[in-house]
Amino acid sequence: MTMPDTSSRTEPFLPTAVTRLATLDWQHIESDLDIRGMAILPGLLDEGECRLLGGLYARRELFRRHIEMARHGFGHGEYRYFAYPLPRLVAELRAALYVRLVPIANRWNLAMRQERRYPRQHVDFLAECHAAGQHRPTPLLLRYHAGDNNCLHQDLYGDLAFPLQAVILLTEPGQEHEGGEFVLSEQRPRRQSRVEVLPLHRGDVAIFASHHRPVQGTRGIYRVKMRHGVSQVRAGQRLAAGLIFHDAE
Repeated sequence: MTMPDTSSRTEPFLPTAVTRLATLDWQHIESDLDIRGMAILPGLLDEGECRLLGGLYARRELFRRHIEMARHGFGHGEYRYFAYPLPRLVAELRAALYVRLVPIANRWNLAMRQERRYPRQHVDFLAECHAAGQHRPTPLLLRYHAGDNNCLHQDLYGDLAFPLQAVILLTEPGQEHEGGEFVLSEQRPRRQSRVEVLPLHRGDVAIFASHHRPVQGTRGIYRVKMRHGVSQVRAGQRLAAGLIFHDAE
């Protein structure tokens, strides 16, 4: 989408989450993804953007589906998938992050001897999803209250899946909720699972492997399986947004 013309305004330009992406150390982010299968973009969204995005949860007309996790054995809590057209912040951040991540995704697939390569622009990747029968948007908002949690899982939704995804914490631990830590698990061949807890704050974005990622071993590169979830919320309300780059069947 075209950004609004602000050339005639007298107030200083206020950067958005999308423009802040360009200021980040992407070499360091790429290194974290290669070594740990995850990277944190601290404070990418400001408090106003977090409250704006979290406030959309009450607007049912923006969503195509509402999920109560307990009914499906996913844990406890609820989430809503956005319908197209996506809210502007969600659509622009999804597309901008994809452009930054697609070189990493293609390099990972090459290392894992996967044939698929992803196009440079997100709109072209979505066209591939839709041609494969995956038409439904996957960005979502998640809401947890005291006692809720999200079991370890993967967000694949069809044969065509992007190997990286993002989650944005919209509430502040210690102020708006207690507990509810974002958790990653990694299963390497013939080893026990390794678990990592990500120390997120409001506005932080975590990027992580959504399915498999390559790891350098003594005998070459091998694939490890990644899953993610949320530990139990002990008090308050936790809100988060998920950015998945492929669409669903």
